[in-house]
Amino acid sequence: MFKGDVPRLSTIRTHQRVSEVGWFAGLCGGDTDRLGKLDPSRCSNYEHCRDIVLTADSLGYKNILLPTSYMLGQEVLPFAAAIASQIQQISLLTAIRTGEIHPPMLARHLSTLDHLLQGRLTVNIINSELPGLVEDAEYRYQRCKEVIQILQQAWTQEKINLQGEIYRFSLPSYPVKPYQQHGGPLLYFGGISPGSRDVCAQYCDVFLMWPDTEEGLFESMQDLSKRAATYGRSIDFGLRIHVIVRETEEEARFWAKTLISELDAARGVQLKSRTQDSRSVGVLKQDALRTVADEDDYIEGNLWMGIGRARSGCGGALVGNPSQILERLHRYLDMGIRAFIFSGYPLIEESHYFAKLVLPHLPNVRLAELQERLPTVQPVTPLTTGEL
Repeated sequence: MFKGDVPRLSTIRTHQRVSEVGWFAGLCGGDTDRLGKLDPSRCSNYEHCRDIVLTADSLGYKNILLPTSYMLGQEVLPFAAAIASQIQQISLLTAIRTGEIHPPMLARHLSTLDHLLQGRLTVNIINSELPGLVEDAEYRYQRCKEVIQILQQAWTQEKINLQGEIYRFSLPSYPVKPYQQHGGPLLYFGGISPGSRDVCAQYCDVFLMWPDTEEGLFESMQDLSKRAATYGRSIDFGLRIHVIVRETEEEARFWAKTLISELDAARGVQLKSRTQDSRSVGVLKQDALRTVADEDDYIEGNLWMGIGRARSGCGGALVGNPSQILERLHRYLDMGIRAFIFSGYPLIEESHYFAKLVLPHLPNVRLAELQERLPTVQPVTPLTTGEL
């Protein structure tokens, strides 16, 4: 942890000291109250996943991540469409693996969903191998760039006109105009390899990081800001992290221990290996952080890396009382982080703890509104009142 004041990144897009506070929906792999234990009452069926989203909506979270993976659970776009008419104010951060859907039709799927949600759509771009394939990294980066270009042309120009290395299209864009204006849905992106960082710097709006030391987070932010500047751009930064908050630090740490109390090492490896990103650079970095933790998996004060023993992806949690959690989050805000995707197990119960003890004390906004993507009145588009 930085001693005293934290450094502040001035080259971010959103200079206001605000945060978009989001939650996480366990669409894949199952929710649980003990890591390593399958919980039939919290499996990733439609009803339970719906209840997670509706709970987060009612508690005031501004965004919720809908993850994607080739495993048991709900697939993102069908689930998002099914839940769209039931939510009141929350935005859906839909994870999209580029290359899975024909890009012009992906633009159509997303613009339709954007209308169903009246603009409360954000998109998490995933750049990874397609299920069942072993793909060259450079090919994936190129494919990801071209898919994003097609989406952005579809949402902002009269034609989709791309002559790329992978995709070649010349199509009118009126069938895929989104509800949101001035660029369409915000694009969130995560990935720490140099190629992934360059994709985000050139095309995306929010770089989502996983838990790291404060120095590690700030180094990533500096690097991405410099990369974005080479393209004449600025971006925002977000943090995807678990959280365990209780009235006292002792209670929070006790729940962290309880959460992994029935987990053995072999079961943890088995669970992590089910996901497509289990050997990604980002996951390996999460594992590496745990090697420098203390005997209880804590690094840098209240940052606990025990989650990564059984979960691929985001492997760390902030653990503590409300004051401790808020102190750390305000340090992150001072650094320039502007979006958070929190989670905790079990997902519904932990969303209540955070909403009661921490959420009211954070400057909670919607980035799409600040960036004037979300119209204040119904826009004229082919799917609203525009000419078909």
